Parts: sequence; C-alpha cells; structure tokens
Amino acid sequence: MGACCSTQFKYKGRRYEKEGSDEKEDEGHHRDHNINNDDNSANVTRIGHAGAIVRLQGSSSLTSMYTRKGKKGINQDAMTVWENFTGEKNVFFCGVFDGHGPSGHKVARHVCDALPLKLSTMHQPRPSAKKEGDKDSSHKHWEASLIRTFQELDEDLSMEDSLDSYCSGTTAVTIVKQDQHLIISNLGDSRAILGTRDNKNQIIPVQLTVDLKPSLPSESERIQKNGGRVFAMEEEPNVPRVWMPGQDCPGLAMSRAFGDFCLKDHGLISTPQVSYRRLTPKDEFVVLATDGVWDVLSNNEVVQIVASVKRPSIAAKVLVYYAVQAWRTKYPGSKVDDCTVVCLFLKKRPSVSGTLSDISQQTASHVNGVDPKGKKTEEGETVINCDIVVDPKALEEVNRINGNTIKQRSRLGSLSRDKITTDFGGQTQS
Repeated sequence: MGACCSTQFKYKGRRYEKEGSDEKEDEGHHRDHNINNDDNSANVTRIGHAGAIVRLQGSSSLTSMYTRKGKKGINQDAMTVWENFTGEKNVFFCGVFDGHGPSGHKVARHVCDALPLKLSTMHQPRPSAKKEGDKDSSHKHWEASLIRTFQELDEDLSMEDSLDSYCSGTTAVTIVKQDQHLIISNLGDSRAILGTRDNKNQIIPVQLTVDLKPSLPSESERIQKNGGRVFAMEEEPNVPRVWMPGQDCPGLAMSRAFGDFCLKDHGLISTPQVSYRRLTPKDEFVVLATDGVWDVLSNNEVVQIVASVKRPSIAAKVLVYYAVQAWRTKYPGSKVDDCTVVCLFLKKRPSVSGTLSDISQQTASHVNGVDPKGKKTEEGETVINCDIVVDPKALEEVNRINGNTIKQRSRLGSLSRDKITTDFGGQTQS
C-alpha cells in the first residue's frame, strides 16, 4: 500500500525494515503465560488506581470486550475497561486503541495502560452537589481533564526511550460514564456509537464521534497550513493520507493520533474531540470499535447485531466475528484488519443460559415473525436484518474457542503482558 518513511529507514540510530509474517491468525493481545492463548474471552482483571477493577479481557454484567488479530501481522489493537473508575462506584472508563507503524502495537498498549491511569490520578472527583446545575456541569470538569491528559500523555510518549513513536502511533476512542453523564473523547478514526430506542421502540444508532481523517476539510486545512501534505495514492483514490513535506511518508490515514512525531510539526495533533451526552432511559448500550469493524459494517448493522445477541457477555465477540466474515465477503482479495470491540450496557439485561447451538445447525431462522433474513451467529445467537455469510470454518473455530472459554474462571491479580518485539514497517498507516 505504499511506503512508510521508505521501505527501510533509520531513526535514533536504529534501522527498520518490513518483515513478513506467517503467524497463524489468533485472538487477543493481553497475554500472560497463564492465559489460554487461543482465546481472550476468559475474565482477566487486576486492581488499578483508587481500587478500580481493570478488566484486561472478558466480560462483566455490564461490559463485553473482544479483540481478534487480522491478516496483516501482529495485532496492533488494544482495549481496556475500568470499573469503579477514580474509586467511585459505578463509574466506567472504556477505551479502544488502534496502533499503526513499525511499533504501533507497543504504542497502542502503552497508551491503553497509561491513559486511564493518568486520567484517574489527574481527575479529582467532585463532592456531590446539591444543585442540579452543579451536577450537569460535572462533564465540563471531565472534558478539561481529558484534554489535558491526552496532551500530557503525548508529551510523555515523545520522551519515552523504550518506545520508538517517530513513525508509529495509535488512535484512541474512550468514554467515561458517570450516572447519566457520558463523556466521549476521540483521537483518530476509531469510533463510538450509541444504541438507543426511537419513538417506535426500534433500536437505532447514534454516532457519538467523528472519524478524524484528512478528508475532513477542517483537518486537511490545519495540516496543510503547517506544511504537511494531504493526497491519496493512485491505487487508493478515495483515501486521503497525511505526508511529510519533503518525503512520501508515512501516509497516515488519520489526522489526529498519539505518537507519529514525524508529523507533529506538520499539523498532526493529539488534542481529542470531547463531547457530552446526557443519557436517557431509551439509551441501551455504547459500542467502541476500531476501524476494522467500521470498514465493513454500518452503524445500523452494529446496533442490530449487539441488540439481538441474547447474552450481553458475548456481544463483542459476536460482533467481531461478523466483521471478520464481512471482510471475507466484501473484500475477498484484501487482508482482514484487526478488529476490537468494547460494549458497555447501560442497563442490565436478563442473561439467557444454555449450551451453545450445534455448529452444523447454523441456519437462517425466524424470530417472533421478524425478517426471515435473520442469521444465526457463531454463538448460536440470532441477528436480525444482517445479510452476512458465515464461513463454516470460522464457526468450527468459534466452537473450539467457546469450549475452552467455559472452563475459564475469573482471576484477580497483577498480570504482566508479554513483550512483543517484532516490528513491521514499509507500509502506509491505516
């Protein structure tokens, strides 16, 4: 897809070359020697700042998270959920991060760990206010803390000797939920959407973030004013990218990111777009996902899938597997991208118990007389109005994974992640 600082380049005296990868496709990035490497559905948690429960993988009564490596090399996505964030009961922090460049996987995981920790220590919970107006202003306090945290973390990243983030970086889309307040921050082209009910009680999507890409006039203008260049390659005429003034690199497909310091003097910024939404009883769940999902599934397809899954705990996994099948159907000649999803449910739904459906019986079915195009997913869940063909081989893989998942138990404690040292360069960054 083009060059990233050429196919071979030096930075800080180190040389990077594109390396091929014949790794077998697997899931997950939060690895520990005691965790089953074939699955990341098992609950793995640790205690974070102020007593928060940091969920590295798995699910809780209100959250579901899942990541799957694509076919482009190592999984460069990261994800996290903090429950009782800042030490306050029922306050949630959720985030997904999509790395890019030679060390993108390392940058994404570093930001995934450091961002919520830094925000938690920086943001001081305000005493409960008696006046409703004071309660409503709490989101402004969060907004200021988020902007400051993002900018300071990017500065810290520039001085982190253990990470080469000159031509590597990561997106970040995060939410903080506190009571009826939802604060959303976005950096790059990952996305957050809300599943809510309309006046006819139909589930509909509300996009909570804007994909911050150089195709946006305001973003492109800022980049070009600072000497950066914005243009698309011949083989991708509809994908504008950001390039350095004198070199055809790195070809970044987003206009804001952590890291990527080769472009920070040329219009790329780490200031997030922060927005606020006051939640209502009609709002049901929030979905955060990397662009591997949004490139192949629409907002409406995503909320239909999540809303139709009977067991919320597996919603993220079901959505990821639908995205993978969509990649294979829509772009059979392309390599499947990494796909990562975090779902936060705003109200508890009754969980449906029972064994998994037999894989050989995965067929289209009717549910309460609704559209006969409803499909059975790998998990035996029926998803309505979703024309995605499910590959039998993928179903067998899910069945194997689910068999292992049932045996897993939730564990609490400090876990270290394996360090992955393989670097990938020589590509445009998306």
